[in-house]
Amino acid sequence: MIPYAEAIDIICQRTQALTSTIKPISDTLGLVLAEDIYSPIDIPGFDQSAMDGYALCLGNEAVKPSYLIGGEVAAGDAPGEVIDTNIAIRIFTGASVPKGFDTVVMQEKTRIENGNLFITDDLVTLGQNVRLQGAEIKTGTLALPKGSFLAPASIGYLAGMGISEVSVFPKPKVTLIITGNELKQPGELLDYGQVYDANSYTLTAALRQKGISDIQVVWVKDELETLSETLMVALEKSDLVLLTGGISVGKYDFVLESTQKNEVDVQFYKVKQRPGKPIYFGTKDKTLVFGLPGNPASVLTCFYVYVSMAIDLLSNHQKQTWTKATLMEPYTKTNGLTHFLKGHYADGLVKFLGGQESFRLSSFAEANCLIRIDESATILAAGSAVDILLIPS
Repeated sequence: MIPYAEAIDIICQRTQALTSTIKPISDTLGLVLAEDIYSPIDIPGFDQSAMDGYALCLGNEAVKPSYLIGGEVAAGDAPGEVIDTNIAIRIFTGASVPKGFDTVVMQEKTRIENGNLFITDDLVTLGQNVRLQGAEIKTGTLALPKGSFLAPASIGYLAGMGISEVSVFPKPKVTLIITGNELKQPGELLDYGQVYDANSYTLTAALRQKGISDIQVVWVKDELETLSETLMVALEKSDLVLLTGGISVGKYDFVLESTQKNEVDVQFYKVKQRPGKPIYFGTKDKTLVFGLPGNPASVLTCFYVYVSMAIDLLSNHQKQTWTKATLMEPYTKTNGLTHFLKGHYADGLVKFLGGQESFRLSSFAEANCLIRIDESATILAAGSAVDILLIPS
């Protein structure tokens, strides 16, 4: 067995970001840019009105007592040249400010009498309510650097520059291999000694929450040849393979042997932790392979602690981080294992939840974090600082 920290280091060292690919910006939510993006245009591409109102040519002069209204410009119009800058132009939000005009007075600060415009704002200033050409970004300026996370705002930013596709680091293709003779699907009738498969649903949901859509799920009986053949196919078409169950040393545990038959290079097998001690991590070429325990809470714990981080590395995403919290109650342990405990965090304080056994998902359903108690710790008093990993909501 190896310590938790060593297992983390090994995953980081053995995981490479996937090869970048070109995608339409509509398909890039949650991905990371693989290139620097420079703006091909000025935004806005013209002096633009920020308000519905009236455009004036103020220059260095004071506001006149009144103006004649000499035209109208709506958003999308290409206004012709205005010769007389002594007039006011009716203008709308987003419209191009006519050449020679430099200020927009909002319509709520004006009144119209006998066709003349009177300004009721005593604080009109030069350039007021005008977005100058290139105010957001100028042509050739770096807009988004390589490594930027593409959230809704950044995708909209790209669209506003007229960019339709970009180079990104993709999410991995994942195969889930669920082992166990005892498993039945929800909705089916259970025979005595059988249980419903929860792990495929838990892991599929967790993967989708990470933005992964290319997920293949395969159910396999506890048979070495069948499992080995299934793993062989998964290795050929996946960036990440997750196997659940069958990783211990029982008579019907064939995951380790199937990885050996497929020449997967074992990077570690068993970590000094609870739950999830019999976790396996291996690589074949650039494909990552995790053998996860069969107990549902152990599976999800190992996913959040190890697999989620590996997905971030494959996607060139910022790696997940643990944060500090203050224990609301004491904790004692005697073994030399790192403990991962389901907890609830709020306002800087964290408490343990009941039902910490590795088979219990009910307490996981209430948890919003994992609490890590390090291998060397034995007695923690209430008020001690601990590391927590927030669970995505």
